[in-house]
Amino acid sequence: MRLIATDMDGTLLNEIGEVSKENAAAITRALEQGIEVVVATGRAYESAIRPLQHANLQLPIISLNGAISYTEDKQVVSEYPLTAEHAKIILQSCQRHQVYYEMFTNKGLLATNGDDFIQIMLEYMQATNHEVDSADIEAKVRQRFVDENVTFTSDFDQIVHDSKIEIFKILVFTNDQSKINQIKAELGDTPIAITASSSISLEFNDTKAQKGIALQQFATSKGIDMRDVMALGDHLNDLSMLKMAGRGVAMGNATEEIKQICKHITKTNAEHGVAVAIEEILRTQVI
Repeated sequence: MRLIATDMDGTLLNEIGEVSKENAAAITRALEQGIEVVVATGRAYESAIRPLQHANLQLPIISLNGAISYTEDKQVVSEYPLTAEHAKIILQSCQRHQVYYEMFTNKGLLATNGDDFIQIMLEYMQATNHEVDSADIEAKVRQRFVDENVTFTSDFDQIVHDSKIEIFKILVFTNDQSKINQIKAELGDTPIAITASSSISLEFNDTKAQKGIALQQFATSKGIDMRDVMALGDHLNDLSMLKMAGRGVAMGNATEEIKQICKHITKTNAEHGVAVAIEEILRTQVI
């Protein structure tokens, strides 16, 4: 392997949203042996860089599922925004089904209503973890709004018609699976990339903004064949890069669909699965 690409949430990041010492050490060791490492995430750059900095890692970042790619020193390599027409179609579906949504734009992260998102996360966490601390969840969500400099607005119709605003991703959250299915069905024939990073979300990008495409472009720029790439992920927005990489690795906590398409499965993100996968290839190859 000459290149390693890793997702963040549910993959590189552990259950408390941090890069473990084990994962950081394994990445550093790979870099020291001449292996390129890139992060491929659904997060915006500002959200992705924070946990990497805490782990003393400086890596190239494929952000927003491939909508914007950056070098390790924050130089933009490529940008693939949604067209205004496609953004409008997505927006209309979101509004029709009355779901919470966010727009990642060149003017920052815009969202509908913070209280709605807090309620969605509380219901989701309570359904999956009966011992959840509601006050703690609300505090973390509100901190996310601060960390990612979220602007709340109801004027999305004007935003999609503003030629100065580029929309790179639209993210939907809802605990109502019927709404997720209905939105997917409505937009399924539209030339838009539709993925997800959790069971309660949908992510919409331009068709050129996919992790697999961005990873292939990065590999090509380094003179690396995709056969020499290892990619790690856990959910549907990782699917394209896991399929295209020579070695696709599913996390132990990955969805069944992701596990089905990967020949290799590592440990969970809480068990430093990225480090385990990296150490395995370091033991079996000569750099």
